[in-house]
Amino acid sequence: MRATGIVRRIDELGRVVIPKEIRRTLRIREGDPLEIFTDHDGEVVLKKYSPIGEIAAIAKDYTDSLYRTLGHVALISDRDAIVSSSGASKREYAEKPLSQEMDHMLAGRQQAVLNLVNGAKMLPVTGDDRAEIYTAQVITPILADGEIIGGLFLLSREAGQQMTAIDQKVAEATANIIGRQMEQ
Repeated sequence: MRATGIVRRIDELGRVVIPKEIRRTLRIREGDPLEIFTDHDGEVVLKKYSPIGEIAAIAKDYTDSLYRTLGHVALISDRDAIVSSSGASKREYAEKPLSQEMDHMLAGRQQAVLNLVNGAKMLPVTGDDRAEIYTAQVITPILADGEIIGGLFLLSREAGQQMTAIDQKVAEATANIIGRQMEQ
């Protein structure tokens, strides 16, 4: 663990304020759920809760199936980072934070189909990603109980490749299934 040098007192209701700088750095937003862990030494650890992280093994099955069926790189993320990827090297996407552009797209709750050949502007997926490596993208938010819990992304890097209505519908159906699983 890393010391921040910040000390906070517990108020009369047992609350502790997490400083704005830490919330911004860790991408903790108002209303985000946090898990609380304790150990035998008396340490209390707060960790941002990721419902999609709970089903990482199942998410891997979904991305593997999407990649085998459609032939596109397939990613599933929670609201902050990539949880599962197939069709690309694991180091390229695994647990990397989403780019601000992708976060903004998910927050808009809109599905997007972007094809370079049609003049669409590609988006970086992660913070250290380059948008120009992509030729086509499908971006689909995953919703559970009306809340955005993550995203499903189909990506292509092949010249002239386009995402079709079939790619869009498969991504939408898969995102809906994942969202329904998270509601149960």
